[in-house]
Amino acid sequence: MKYGFVIDNRKCIGCHACTVACKSEHDVPVGVNRTWVKQVEKGEYPDTRRVFSVMRCNHCTDAPCVDICPTQALFIREDGIVDFDNRRCIGCKGCMQACPYDALYIDPDTHTAAKCNYCAHRVDVGLEPACVNVCPEHAIVSGDMENPSSEIAQLLSRQQVTLRKAEKGTQPNVFYINGDEASLNPTVTEPKDNYMWSSQSGGVGHFSRYTEKLVADKNLLQEAAKNSEPKDKRPTTTVEAVMNKTKRVYDVPSKGMLWGWEVSAYVWTKAISAGLVMVLAFSALFNASYMNDSSWYSILGSALFFLVLTTALLVMDLDQPKRFIYVLLRPQWKSWLVKGGYALTIFGGLITLAIASRFFNWGIDKPVLYAAAIIGVVVAVYTAFLFAQAKGRDFWQSPTLAIHMLLHSFIAGTSFLVIIMYFYGWSHFWHGFVTIVLFGSIGLNLIVTAFELYTTHSTNDAEIAVKSIVSGKYAVRFWAVAIALGNIIPLILMSNWGPEGMSNWGPEGYLIASVCMLVGSLIHEKIWVEAPQQIPLS
Repeated sequence: MKYGFVIDNRKCIGCHACTVACKSEHDVPVGVNRTWVKQVEKGEYPDTRRVFSVMRCNHCTDAPCVDICPTQALFIREDGIVDFDNRRCIGCKGCMQACPYDALYIDPDTHTAAKCNYCAHRVDVGLEPACVNVCPEHAIVSGDMENPSSEIAQLLSRQQVTLRKAEKGTQPNVFYINGDEASLNPTVTEPKDNYMWSSQSGGVGHFSRYTEKLVADKNLLQEAAKNSEPKDKRPTTTVEAVMNKTKRVYDVPSKGMLWGWEVSAYVWTKAISAGLVMVLAFSALFNASYMNDSSWYSILGSALFFLVLTTALLVMDLDQPKRFIYVLLRPQWKSWLVKGGYALTIFGGLITLAIASRFFNWGIDKPVLYAAAIIGVVVAVYTAFLFAQAKGRDFWQSPTLAIHMLLHSFIAGTSFLVIIMYFYGWSHFWHGFVTIVLFGSIGLNLIVTAFELYTTHSTNDAEIAVKSIVSGKYAVRFWAVAIALGNIIPLILMSNWGPEGMSNWGPEGYLIASVCMLVGSLIHEKIWVEAPQQIPLS
């Protein structure tokens, strides 16, 4: 048994009865929707037509929202319905980033995720979903797709149907008859704040926290619309040319930036914490004699401080912060949020043990440090795998994102190490060591960044994100701060060597370079977190 929907666009009249019925059935608050009707107008007056598309959860066979959910709040029933238990939800918004169809939202009343659940409570007693019952044209068909005698199975066997974003590999179970690319592909038309019957200013609840528009660079979106049109279907007649002019005339409010500054900051603080421990362990392999008690406590104490700050930022970003412990107590092990949560916990325990070992003279400080460094690698890179689970954001699917985050940990950790050693004693050992680590890390970081931006990307959404970074909304911050201030200027400061191999700028030059790298790294991560979220998903 597998339930699904067929949306028959030959019959849909855009009456919004399905939206109203859904809101009534589930008491959905104003400003958010489980089911809605998107309207796109094609052509120019008087040669126009309007396309209606019912949008909702696609109840995917391979649902990415289920895999990323850290607490099993989302789950797939035996009948194929993707349901949710809001008593478990911590409001991390990972499911919203993972869903390519923009189907989930944060309920402003419960502060938990919610979506269409196929009216599972009605299905369980033999009824159809509320939207199916109320549709005056029978444009929404539901049922068991594996039952050959069901209406939906017969429609699927006889009619040519269209899926939304089939290339994502989620195996969606909402099918459209006469599905129109202009309506189903979100980058073909530009989202707006004002439509025919509504004025939308950023949503409600969680979504009102961020005022940034979903898509700020209209030129990039217009170019994306041209690129998304198949070349063999470009208009060849005047009528076709007119009808291919499209605009979005009605839609739901934009959800805006789901992961804001808290996530960007946590990636940065996590990089500093993991980097300090990895660099300290790496340096110990060459010469452990320099590690007096004061430097040991300062370096590991700073790592522990930034780890605590990382945890605080993670909790701040949750819409149900009091439930953060559910990640450890009710884990769903496919989620990298869970794996990362345990890695952070073990990492903090090992750092504390290393400090205690030195303080109480237990003699295990070095082995514990090496163990912490190994876990530190996981702490540094796990967010890359979490972002990869966010299948709604194509730019985060980069195969080099883990290397990117590991290199940023070495850069951020070594930079903060320089600041510590500037006040605790600078030596030729530290000069040579940090020079090698920073030159290597910065060089590799520039190569990886170029690879992420300038290699061919498999989707149009990823290309839009890249263009917004290199030539659009984020270009000035990227080139001036992330690249120039964070990489080029530090290389210049550290390359100005004197006759004894020490930079002519002395320790102060390295101190300035370290501050530049920390600022550049923060802005770099902020751009990488924000840019993909500027692209509409529905």
